[in-house]
Amino acid sequence: MKGMRENKERIAEIVKKVDDSDEQLFWENGEPKFKKKSEVKKGKSSRARGARFELKVRKDLEEKGQTVDKWSNNVDLESGRLMIAKRKFNPFTKFMAIGTGFPDFITFSHVHDGLYRIIGVEVKINGILSKEEKEKCRWYVEKGTFSEIWIAKEKKNGRKNEIEYIDFKEKYMKNPNKT
Repeated sequence: MKGMRENKERIAEIVKKVDDSDEQLFWENGEPKFKKKSEVKKGKSSRARGARFELKVRKDLEEKGQTVDKWSNNVDLESGRLMIAKRKFNPFTKFMAIGTGFPDFITFSHVHDGLYRIIGVEVKINGILSKEEKEKCRWYVEKGTFSEIWIAKEKKNGRKNEIEYIDFKEKYMKNPNKT
C-alpha cells in the first residue's frame, strides 16, 4: 500500500506540473521529463535552421560541380568499425530521421582516368565539432575513407550569410595533441 500511495502522489504531482503553462511533458526511457516550452520551441527552430542550412550547403556544392550524396554510415568508435547509421525514431510522434550518418554528405569529383576525389562534408552552422565528432573525423582520415573532410560553416558577410568550408586536417590535425 505504501508504494501505491507514493505512486499516486507522484502522478498527482505530474498532473499538476502538466497543467502549469510553462512546462511540457516528455517521456524519455519510460520516465516523465519536463522541459520549458520556450526551450522546446528554441530546439525546434534550431533544428529547422540546421536543416535549411544543410540544403543550402548541398546546393552550393552541386553548383561547384561536385556530385553530392547523403552519407548513411557512421563510425562505432568502441569497435573501430564503419556501420550503417541508426534511424532516429520516436514511437509517440512516429517521426523518423533516416539520414543520420556522420559526416552529413560525401562529394565525388573526377580527377582523371578513373581517379576520383572523395570528400566528407559535415554541416555545422557554428563550425564547432564535438569531441566525439572530432574522433570520428580523425578515424576517417587515418583509415583513408575520405581524401579530405570539410566542415561547412555559416559565415556572416554584412547582411548576407555565406558558406565557409574548413579543412579538418588543417584545423585539427596540425598539432597531434589537440583534440
